[in-house]
Amino acid sequence: MEAIVAISTPPGYGGIGIIRISGKDTFKIIEKIFEPKNKKKNEIKGYTMKYGKILSSNGNIIDEVLVTYFVSPKSFTTENMCEINSHGGPIILKKILEICLENGAKMAEPGEFTKLAFLNGRIDLAQAEAIIDMINSKTEKEQQASINQLEGNLSNKINEIREDIMQKMVDIEASIDYPEYDIEEITKRELRQMLEKVNIKLKKIEDNFEKGKLIKDGIRLAIIGRPNAGKSSLLNAILNEERAIVTEYEGTTRDIIEEFVVIEGIPVKVIDTAGIRNKTDDKIEQIGIEKAKEIAKNADLVIYIIDSSKKIEEEDKEILKLLKYKKAIIVLNKQDLDSEISTKTEGIRELNKPIIKLSALKKEGIEQLYKEISEMFKLGEIKIDESVTVTNERHKEIIKNAQKNTNDSINSIDNNMPIDIIQISIKQILENLGKITGNSVSEEIIDEIFKKFCLGK
Repeated sequence: MEAIVAISTPPGYGGIGIIRISGKDTFKIIEKIFEPKNKKKNEIKGYTMKYGKILSSNGNIIDEVLVTYFVSPKSFTTENMCEINSHGGPIILKKILEICLENGAKMAEPGEFTKLAFLNGRIDLAQAEAIIDMINSKTEKEQQASINQLEGNLSNKINEIREDIMQKMVDIEASIDYPEYDIEEITKRELRQMLEKVNIKLKKIEDNFEKGKLIKDGIRLAIIGRPNAGKSSLLNAILNEERAIVTEYEGTTRDIIEEFVVIEGIPVKVIDTAGIRNKTDDKIEQIGIEKAKEIAKNADLVIYIIDSSKKIEEEDKEILKLLKYKKAIIVLNKQDLDSEISTKTEGIRELNKPIIKLSALKKEGIEQLYKEISEMFKLGEIKIDESVTVTNERHKEIIKNAQKNTNDSINSIDNNMPIDIIQISIKQILENLGKITGNSVSEEIIDEIFKKFCLGK
Protein backbone atom coordinates (compact mmCIF):
# COMPACT_ATOMS: atom_id res chain seq x y z
CA MET A 1 0.00 0.00 0.00
CA GLU A 2 1.15 3.54 -0.75
CA ALA A 3 -0.41 5.97 1.74
CA ILE A 4 0.56 7.97 4.81
CA VAL A 5 -1.70 8.66 7.78
CA ALA A 6 -1.69 10.85 10.89
CA ILE A 7 -4.00 12.48 13.41
CA SER A 8 -4.24 16.15 12.37
CA THR A 9 -6.03 17.60 15.40
CA PRO A 10 -4.20 18.44 18.67
CA PRO A 11 -4.00 15.86 21.50
CA GLY A 12 -6.78 15.97 24.07
CA TYR A 13 -10.57 15.97 24.10
CA GLY A 14 -12.73 17.84 21.59
CA GLY A 15 -15.97 17.76 19.67
CA ILE A 16 -14.29 16.63 16.44
CA GLY A 17 -11.05 14.86 15.58
CA ILE A 18 -9.49 14.50 12.13
CA ILE A 19 -7.37 11.68 10.73
CA ARG A 20 -5.74 12.52 7.41
CA ILE A 21 -4.68 9.95 4.77
CA SER A 22 -2.84 10.67 1.52
CA GLY A 23 -1.43 8.50 -1.25
CA LYS A 24 -2.22 6.35 -4.25
CA ASP A 25 -3.91 3.66 -2.15
CA THR A 26 -5.93 5.98 0.11
CA PHE A 27 -9.32 5.02 -1.32
CA LYS A 28 -8.51 1.28 -1.11
CA ILE A 29 -7.77 1.64 2.61
CA ILE A 30 -10.92 3.69 3.20
CA GLU A 31 -12.98 1.07 1.38
CA LYS A 32 -11.70 -1.60 3.80
CA ILE A 33 -12.40 0.28 7.03
CA PHE A 34 -15.37 2.53 6.21
CA GLU A 35 -18.99 1.46 5.74
CA PRO A 36 -21.02 4.35 4.25
CA LYS A 37 -24.69 4.72 5.14
CA ASN A 38 -25.51 4.59 1.45
CA LYS A 39 -23.94 1.27 0.46
CA LYS A 40 -24.41 1.75 -3.25
CA LYS A 41 -21.04 1.63 -4.98
CA ASN A 42 -20.71 5.06 -6.57
CA GLU A 43 -17.79 6.62 -8.39
CA ILE A 44 -15.63 8.54 -5.94
CA LYS A 45 -15.90 12.28 -6.51
CA GLY A 46 -13.62 14.95 -5.11
CA TYR A 47 -14.86 17.53 -2.62
CA THR A 48 -17.62 15.18 -1.44
CA MET A 49 -18.42 13.85 2.01
CA LYS A 50 -19.97 10.55 3.09
CA TYR A 51 -21.55 9.60 6.40
CA GLY A 52 -20.99 6.13 7.81
CA LYS A 53 -19.10 3.96 10.31
CA ILE A 54 -15.46 2.99 10.84
CA LEU A 55 -15.28 -0.75 11.49
CA SER A 56 -12.56 -2.83 13.11
CA SER A 57 -11.16 -5.97 11.41
CA ASN A 58 -13.77 -8.11 13.19
CA GLY A 59 -16.64 -5.82 12.18
CA ASN A 60 -17.09 -3.90 15.44
CA ILE A 61 -18.16 -0.27 15.15
CA ILE A 62 -15.42 2.13 16.27
CA ASP A 63 -17.24 5.40 15.56
CA GLU A 64 -19.75 7.19 13.37
CA VAL A 65 -17.81 9.48 11.05
CA LEU A 66 -17.86 11.75 8.04
CA VAL A 67 -15.25 10.99 5.37
CA THR A 68 -14.20 13.78 3.00
CA TYR A 69 -12.78 12.74 -0.38
CA PHE A 70 -10.19 14.65 -2.43
CA VAL A 71 -9.27 13.18 -5.81
CA SER A 72 -5.81 13.70 -7.32
CA PRO A 73 -4.58 16.22 -8.41
CA LYS A 74 -7.12 18.51 -6.69
CA SER A 75 -6.00 18.00 -3.11
CA PHE A 76 -3.55 19.58 -0.66
CA THR A 77 -0.86 17.01 -1.48
CA THR A 78 -2.04 16.61 -5.15
CA GLU A 79 -2.52 12.89 -4.32
CA ASN A 80 -5.73 11.02 -3.48
CA MET A 81 -6.66 12.15 0.03
CA CYS A 82 -9.28 11.50 2.68
CA GLU A 83 -10.02 13.17 5.98
CA ILE A 84 -11.92 11.12 8.54
CA ASN A 85 -13.95 13.41 10.80
CA SER A 86 -14.65 11.46 13.98
CA HIS A 87 -15.62 12.36 17.52
CA GLY A 88 -12.70 14.03 19.27
CA GLY A 89 -11.82 11.53 21.99
CA PRO A 90 -8.16 10.43 22.06
CA ILE A 91 -9.09 6.72 22.34
CA ILE A 92 -11.32 6.94 19.25
CA LEU A 93 -8.66 8.76 17.20
CA LYS A 94 -5.94 6.34 18.28
CA LYS A 95 -8.11 3.34 17.36
CA ILE A 96 -8.96 4.70 13.89
CA LEU A 97 -5.26 5.47 13.31
CA GLU A 98 -4.33 1.90 14.29
CA ILE A 99 -6.93 0.48 11.88
CA CYS A 100 -5.50 2.58 9.03
CA LEU A 101 -2.00 1.33 9.84
CA GLU A 102 -3.21 -2.28 10.03
CA ASN A 103 -4.64 -1.92 6.53
CA GLY A 104 -1.43 -0.76 4.89
CA ALA A 105 -0.94 2.94 5.58
CA LYS A 106 2.33 4.08 7.12
CA MET A 107 2.72 6.70 9.84
CA ALA A 108 3.38 10.18 8.44
CA GLU A 109 6.45 12.13 9.52
CA PRO A 110 6.04 15.66 10.94
CA GLY A 111 5.08 17.98 8.09
CA GLU A 112 5.00 15.18 5.53
CA PHE A 113 1.64 16.20 4.04
CA THR A 114 2.94 19.74 3.42
CA LYS A 115 6.25 18.33 2.18
CA LEU A 116 4.34 16.30 -0.42
CA ALA A 117 2.49 19.47 -1.46
CA PHE A 118 5.89 21.11 -2.00
CA LEU A 119 7.55 18.15 -3.74
CA ASN A 120 4.52 17.69 -6.01
CA GLY A 121 4.63 21.36 -7.05
CA ARG A 122 1.42 22.60 -5.44
CA ILE A 123 3.27 25.15 -3.28
CA ASP A 124 6.85 26.38 -3.19
CA LEU A 125 9.17 26.32 -0.17
CA ALA A 126 8.40 29.90 0.93
CA GLN A 127 4.68 29.08 0.93
CA ALA A 128 5.32 25.89 2.92
CA GLU A 129 7.22 27.91 5.54
CA ALA A 130 4.31 30.37 5.63
CA ILE A 131 2.03 27.51 6.73
CA ILE A 132 4.10 26.71 9.84
CA ASP A 133 4.37 30.45 10.62
CA MET A 134 0.59 30.75 10.33
CA ILE A 135 0.05 27.81 12.68
CA ASN A 136 2.45 29.34 15.22
CA SER A 137 1.11 32.91 14.89
CA LYS A 138 0.82 34.77 18.20
CA THR A 139 -0.96 37.84 16.80
CA GLU A 140 -3.32 38.80 13.97
CA LYS A 141 -0.54 40.77 12.24
CA GLU A 142 1.76 37.75 12.22
CA GLN A 143 -1.09 35.60 10.90
CA GLN A 144 -1.81 38.12 8.13
CA ALA A 145 1.86 38.32 7.15
CA SER A 146 1.89 34.51 6.90
CA ILE A 147 -1.27 34.56 4.74
CA ASN A 148 0.36 37.08 2.38
CA GLN A 149 3.38 34.82 2.01
CA LEU A 150 1.16 31.77 1.54
CA GLU A 151 -0.68 33.67 -1.21
CA GLY A 152 2.68 34.00 -2.97
CA ASN A 153 3.65 37.66 -2.37
CA LEU A 154 7.28 36.85 -1.57
CA SER A 155 7.55 34.05 -4.13
CA ASN A 156 6.13 36.26 -6.90
CA LYS A 157 8.66 39.00 -6.14
CA ILE A 158 11.56 36.51 -6.08
CA ASN A 159 10.40 34.88 -9.32
CA GLU A 160 10.07 38.31 -10.94
CA ILE A 161 13.72 39.07 -10.10
CA ARG A 162 14.84 35.63 -11.29
CA GLU A 163 12.97 36.17 -14.57
CA ASP A 164 14.74 39.51 -15.14
CA ILE A 165 18.08 37.76 -14.67
CA MET A 166 17.17 34.74 -16.81
CA GLN A 167 16.26 36.97 -19.75
CA LYS A 168 19.72 38.55 -19.67
CA MET A 169 21.37 35.14 -19.29
CA VAL A 170 20.20 34.45 -22.85
CA ASP A 171 22.20 37.49 -24.03
CA ILE A 172 25.24 36.25 -22.12
CA GLU A 173 25.04 32.84 -23.79
CA ALA A 174 24.76 34.51 -27.19
CA SER A 175 27.79 36.69 -26.46
CA ILE A 176 29.84 33.64 -25.43
CA ASP A 177 28.67 31.44 -28.31
CA TYR A 178 29.06 34.11 -31.03
CA PRO A 179 32.09 36.27 -30.13
CA GLU A 180 32.56 37.28 -33.79
CA TYR A 181 29.47 39.52 -33.63
CA ASP A 182 31.12 41.79 -31.02
CA ILE A 183 28.02 42.15 -28.81
CA GLU A 184 29.85 41.71 -25.48
CA GLU A 185 30.08 45.45 -24.68
CA ILE A 186 26.37 45.99 -25.34
CA THR A 187 25.58 42.92 -23.23
CA LYS A 188 27.72 44.18 -20.32
CA ARG A 189 26.09 47.62 -20.38
CA GLU A 190 22.58 46.15 -20.35
CA LEU A 191 23.61 43.63 -17.68
CA ARG A 192 24.81 46.39 -15.39
CA GLN A 193 21.52 48.28 -15.73
CA MET A 194 19.59 45.12 -14.96
CA LEU A 195 21.77 44.28 -11.93
CA GLU A 196 21.33 47.77 -10.48
CA LYS A 197 17.54 47.34 -10.69
CA VAL A 198 17.84 43.88 -9.09
CA ASN A 199 19.88 45.39 -6.25
CA ILE A 200 17.19 48.00 -5.57
CA LYS A 201 14.47 45.31 -5.47
CA LEU A 202 16.53 43.09 -3.14
CA LYS A 203 17.30 46.04 -0.84
CA LYS A 204 13.61 46.89 -0.63
CA ILE A 205 12.80 43.30 0.40
CA GLU A 206 15.62 43.23 2.98
CA ASP A 207 14.58 46.59 4.47
CA ASN A 208 11.20 45.05 5.30
CA PHE A 209 12.85 42.46 7.55
CA GLU A 210 13.04 44.72 10.64
CA LYS A 211 9.27 45.18 10.40
CA GLY A 212 8.84 41.45 9.78
CA LYS A 213 11.08 40.53 12.73
CA LEU A 214 8.96 42.66 15.05
CA ILE A 215 5.78 41.07 13.71
CA LYS A 216 7.09 37.53 14.19
CA ASP A 217 9.45 37.67 17.17
CA GLY A 218 8.04 40.73 18.89
CA ILE A 219 9.82 42.67 21.63
CA ARG A 220 11.76 41.04 24.44
CA LEU A 221 11.09 43.29 27.43
CA ALA A 222 12.95 42.85 30.74
CA ILE A 223 11.72 44.41 33.99
CA ILE A 224 14.64 45.01 36.34
CA GLY A 225 15.15 46.91 39.57
CA ARG A 226 16.12 46.63 43.22
CA PRO A 227 14.18 44.30 45.54
CA ASN A 228 10.65 45.52 46.38
CA ALA A 229 10.71 48.24 43.73
CA GLY A 230 7.49 46.77 42.29
CA LYS A 231 8.69 44.57 39.40
CA SER A 232 6.20 41.78 40.06
CA SER A 233 3.40 44.29 40.66
CA LEU A 234 4.21 45.87 37.28
CA LEU A 235 4.12 42.44 35.59
CA ASN A 236 0.72 41.75 37.17
CA ALA A 237 -0.57 45.18 36.09
CA ILE A 238 0.60 44.64 32.50
CA LEU A 239 -1.01 41.18 32.38
CA ASN A 240 -4.06 42.35 34.34
CA GLU A 241 -3.84 39.22 36.50
CA GLU A 242 -2.03 38.08 39.65
CA ARG A 243 0.72 36.15 37.85
CA ALA A 244 3.64 36.88 40.21
CA ILE A 245 3.73 36.69 44.00
CA VAL A 246 3.87 40.13 45.62
CA THR A 247 4.88 40.55 49.28
CA GLU A 248 6.51 43.21 51.46
CA TYR A 249 9.56 40.95 51.86
CA GLU A 250 12.65 41.55 49.73
CA GLY A 251 13.92 38.82 47.41
CA THR A 252 10.54 37.14 46.82
CA THR A 253 11.22 36.67 43.09
CA ARG A 254 14.11 34.22 42.64
CA ASP A 255 13.47 32.78 39.19
CA ILE A 256 12.45 34.26 35.85
CA ILE A 257 8.76 34.69 34.97
CA GLU A 258 7.89 35.14 31.28
CA GLU A 259 4.53 36.06 29.78
CA PHE A 260 3.25 37.46 26.47
CA VAL A 261 1.10 40.53 25.93
CA VAL A 262 0.11 42.18 22.65
CA ILE A 263 0.68 45.90 22.07
CA GLU A 264 -0.76 47.30 18.81
CA GLY A 265 -0.70 43.86 17.22
CA ILE A 266 2.93 43.12 18.19
CA PRO A 267 3.82 40.33 20.67
CA VAL A 268 5.77 41.53 23.70
CA LYS A 269 7.48 38.96 25.91
CA VAL A 270 7.51 40.51 29.40
CA ILE A 271 10.16 39.07 31.72
CA ASP A 272 10.03 39.64 35.48
CA THR A 273 13.45 39.19 37.10
CA ALA A 274 14.93 38.88 40.57
CA GLY A 275 15.63 42.12 42.44
CA ILE A 276 19.19 43.31 41.86
CA ARG A 277 21.28 44.18 44.91
CA ASN A 278 25.00 43.98 45.68
CA LYS A 279 24.89 41.92 48.87
CA THR A 280 22.94 38.77 49.65
CA ASP A 281 23.83 35.64 51.58
CA ASP A 282 21.20 33.62 49.75
CA LYS A 283 22.89 31.58 46.99
CA ILE A 284 19.60 30.99 45.14
CA GLU A 285 18.85 34.72 45.14
CA GLN A 286 22.38 35.42 43.87
CA ILE A 287 21.78 33.08 40.90
CA GLY A 288 18.54 34.97 40.22
CA ILE A 289 20.41 38.31 40.28
CA GLU A 290 22.99 37.06 37.75
CA LYS A 291 20.18 35.81 35.53
CA ALA A 292 18.45 39.20 35.75
CA LYS A 293 21.61 41.00 34.59
CA GLU A 294 22.08 38.60 31.69
CA ILE A 295 18.44 38.96 30.57
CA ALA A 296 18.68 42.75 30.73
CA LYS A 297 21.81 42.61 28.58
CA ASN A 298 20.04 40.62 25.84
CA ALA A 299 16.63 42.33 26.00
CA ASP A 300 15.27 44.55 23.21
CA LEU A 301 13.88 46.89 25.86
CA VAL A 302 14.67 47.27 29.56
CA ILE A 303 12.23 48.78 32.03
CA TYR A 304 14.13 49.90 35.12
CA ILE A 305 11.63 50.32 37.92
CA ILE A 306 12.43 52.48 40.95
CA ASP A 307 10.55 52.85 44.23
CA SER A 308 9.92 56.60 44.12
CA SER A 309 8.82 56.65 47.77
CA LYS A 310 12.45 56.10 48.80
CA LYS A 311 15.58 58.09 48.05
CA ILE A 312 17.70 56.82 45.18
CA GLU A 313 20.63 54.70 46.37
CA GLU A 314 24.10 53.97 44.99
CA GLU A 315 22.91 50.55 43.81
CA ASP A 316 20.30 52.31 41.66
CA LYS A 317 22.92 54.63 40.17
CA GLU A 318 25.20 51.70 39.32
CA ILE A 319 22.42 49.81 37.55
CA LEU A 320 21.25 52.96 35.73
CA LYS A 321 24.75 53.35 34.26
CA LEU A 322 24.38 49.90 32.67
CA LEU A 323 21.40 51.22 30.69
CA LYS A 324 23.34 54.03 29.00
CA TYR A 325 23.57 52.21 25.64
CA LYS A 326 20.35 50.18 25.96
CA LYS A 327 16.85 50.97 24.74
CA ALA A 328 15.28 51.62 28.13
CA ILE A 329 12.43 53.25 30.02
CA ILE A 330 12.75 54.48 33.60
CA VAL A 331 9.61 53.83 35.66
CA LEU A 332 9.10 55.79 38.88
CA ASN A 333 6.74 53.48 40.72
CA LYS A 334 4.55 53.89 43.83
CA GLN A 335 3.19 57.28 42.81
CA ASP A 336 0.29 56.58 45.19
CA LEU A 337 2.78 57.32 48.00
CA ASP A 338 4.77 60.48 48.78
CA SER A 339 7.61 60.80 46.25
CA GLU A 340 11.27 61.22 47.16
CA ILE A 341 12.42 60.99 43.52
CA SER A 342 11.64 63.12 40.48
CA THR A 343 12.68 63.30 36.82
CA LYS A 344 15.45 65.73 37.90
CA THR A 345 17.01 63.39 40.46
CA GLU A 346 20.76 62.91 39.99
CA GLY A 347 21.53 59.64 38.21
CA ILE A 348 18.18 59.63 36.38
CA ARG A 349 18.36 63.02 34.67
CA GLU A 350 21.75 62.31 33.03
CA LEU A 351 20.58 59.16 31.27
CA ASN A 352 18.22 61.04 28.94
CA LYS A 353 15.80 58.07 28.82
CA PRO A 354 11.98 58.25 28.78
CA ILE A 355 10.55 58.45 32.30
CA ILE A 356 7.08 57.18 33.25
CA LYS A 357 5.39 57.81 36.58
CA LEU A 358 2.91 55.15 37.66
CA SER A 359 1.45 53.07 40.44
CA ALA A 360 1.77 49.39 39.54
CA LEU A 361 -0.23 48.35 42.61
CA LYS A 362 -3.20 50.52 41.60
CA LYS A 363 -2.62 49.83 37.85
CA GLU A 364 -2.39 53.58 37.16
CA GLY A 365 -0.18 54.82 34.32
CA ILE A 366 0.06 51.50 32.43
CA GLU A 367 -1.49 52.98 29.28
CA GLN A 368 1.18 55.69 29.27
CA LEU A 369 3.83 52.96 29.44
CA TYR A 370 2.22 51.18 26.48
CA LYS A 371 2.19 54.44 24.53
CA GLU A 372 5.91 54.98 25.19
CA ILE A 373 6.77 51.44 24.05
CA SER A 374 4.69 51.94 20.90
CA GLU A 375 6.46 55.21 20.05
CA MET A 376 9.94 53.77 20.73
CA PHE A 377 9.41 50.90 18.28
CA LYS A 378 7.11 52.85 15.91
CA LEU A 379 4.49 50.12 16.26
CA GLY A 380 1.76 52.32 14.81
CA GLU A 381 3.65 52.43 11.49
CA ILE A 382 3.70 48.65 11.09
CA LYS A 383 1.00 47.77 8.59
CA ILE A 384 0.29 44.51 6.80
CA ASP A 385 -0.54 45.24 3.19
CA GLU A 386 0.13 43.65 -0.18
CA SER A 387 3.86 44.48 -0.01
CA VAL A 388 6.41 41.78 0.80
CA THR A 389 7.07 41.37 4.52
CA VAL A 390 10.05 39.13 5.28
CA THR A 391 9.62 37.49 8.70
CA ASN A 392 11.98 34.54 8.21
CA GLU A 393 15.66 34.78 9.25
CA ARG A 394 16.60 32.19 6.60
CA HIS A 395 15.07 34.35 3.87
CA LYS A 396 16.87 37.46 5.14
CA GLU A 397 20.29 35.76 4.99
CA ILE A 398 19.59 34.49 1.47
CA ILE A 399 18.56 37.98 0.32
CA LYS A 400 21.78 39.43 1.80
CA ASN A 401 23.86 36.80 0.00
CA ALA A 402 22.05 37.54 -3.27
CA GLN A 403 22.82 41.24 -2.80
CA LYS A 404 26.50 40.39 -2.34
CA ASN A 405 26.43 38.29 -5.54
CA THR A 406 24.78 41.22 -7.35
CA ASN A 407 27.45 43.67 -6.18
CA ASP A 408 30.20 41.18 -7.13
CA SER A 409 28.69 40.94 -10.61
CA ILE A 410 28.56 44.74 -10.99
CA ASN A 411 32.20 45.01 -9.84
CA SER A 412 33.20 42.34 -12.36
CA ILE A 413 31.58 44.38 -15.14
CA ASP A 414 33.24 47.60 -13.93
CA ASN A 415 36.62 45.81 -13.87
CA ASN A 416 36.03 44.70 -17.47
CA MET A 417 36.15 40.99 -16.62
CA PRO A 418 35.36 38.49 -19.40
CA ILE A 419 31.66 37.80 -19.87
CA ASP A 420 31.98 34.12 -18.90
CA ILE A 421 33.48 35.14 -15.52
CA ILE A 422 30.63 37.60 -14.94
CA GLN A 423 28.21 34.81 -15.78
CA ILE A 424 29.44 32.74 -12.81
CA SER A 425 28.54 35.37 -10.18
CA ILE A 426 25.19 36.08 -11.88
CA LYS A 427 24.35 32.37 -11.74
CA GLN A 428 25.09 32.55 -8.02
CA ILE A 429 22.32 35.17 -7.63
CA LEU A 430 19.86 32.74 -9.24
CA GLU A 431 21.18 29.91 -7.04
CA ASN A 432 20.63 31.91 -3.84
CA LEU A 433 17.17 33.21 -4.74
CA GLY A 434 16.18 29.66 -5.67
CA LYS A 435 16.85 28.64 -2.06
CA ILE A 436 13.85 30.75 -0.96
CA THR A 437 11.35 29.19 -3.34
CA GLY A 438 12.98 25.74 -3.32
CA ASN A 439 14.26 25.78 -6.93
CA SER A 440 17.80 25.21 -5.73
CA VAL A 441 17.89 23.95 -2.17
CA SER A 442 19.51 20.87 -0.66
CA GLU A 443 17.48 17.92 0.60
CA GLU A 444 19.06 18.42 4.04
CA ILE A 445 17.63 21.97 4.33
CA ILE A 446 14.22 20.77 3.12
CA ASP A 447 14.19 18.05 5.80
CA GLU A 448 15.19 20.56 8.51
CA ILE A 449 12.38 22.94 7.52
CA PHE A 450 9.66 20.26 7.58
CA LYS A 451 10.86 18.86 10.93
CA LYS A 452 9.47 22.08 12.48
CA PHE A 453 5.94 21.12 11.43
CA CYS A 454 3.47 19.36 13.69
CA LEU A 455 2.42 15.77 12.99
CA GLY A 456 -0.54 15.56 10.60
CA LYS A 457 0.21 18.80 8.73
